[in-house]
Amino acid sequence: MLPTYTASDFLWQFQRLLPRGRVWQRGWGTFQAAALLTLMPTWVRLHGRLNALIAETFPCSTFELLPEWEASLGLPDACIGALDTIQQRQAAVCAKFCARGGQSEQYFIDLAAAAGFDIYIVTFSPFRVGINSVGQPLNGEDWAFTWGIIAPPTTVTYFRTGLSTAGEPLATWGNKTLICLIERYAPAHTIPVFRFTTESTWDFGESIWDAGESEPWDPLPAP
Repeated sequence: MLPTYTASDFLWQFQRLLPRGRVWQRGWGTFQAAALLTLMPTWVRLHGRLNALIAETFPCSTFELLPEWEASLGLPDACIGALDTIQQRQAAVCAKFCARGGQSEQYFIDLAAAAGFDIYIVTFSPFRVGINSVGQPLNGEDWAFTWGIIAPPTTVTYFRTGLSTAGEPLATWGNKTLICLIERYAPAHTIPVFRFTTESTWDFGESIWDAGESEPWDPLPAP
């Protein structure tokens, strides 16, 4: 962020650039200084706009350049359709810009966070005699490639003064964007499974399976 200057600051700098001579007076209290001061608010405004442009160059904080960033990143797309609010559009731009690829748990947690979702990730393993014990799930071999995403039942985006604009709803919600993002960037050999709950642990008895195509709380299919 560049320093913020007042009209008086610009006047002082402007006077220092004036030619030498008795006609060109420095300081305050003269007619010439008063006349020059009327020009300085323009430079204050331009400097302020330059300050704002610094924030606009970063996609996660852009506002005025949001349409340009969306066009550059190919938004809206099949995964992130038309969104209702500025906050959702900013989150979508930020998420796609940050989605540079990765296979770690933290990468997907950060990807979801960039889109405005808080998630946990759990991993599974096949049942092994001598390692697992009675009462644990009888996971088959495919569970070695399965990972679970735990997220709140719904993520609400509230209207925010100074960020939202007139005409936007006071709240929007839904998890479709999260499901689409995870499935788009998940490694091709893996199977992401979603569970939307307030708990931070995985319950094998209840799940949302196959990117939300089944109804909530269906029993988990047998491995």
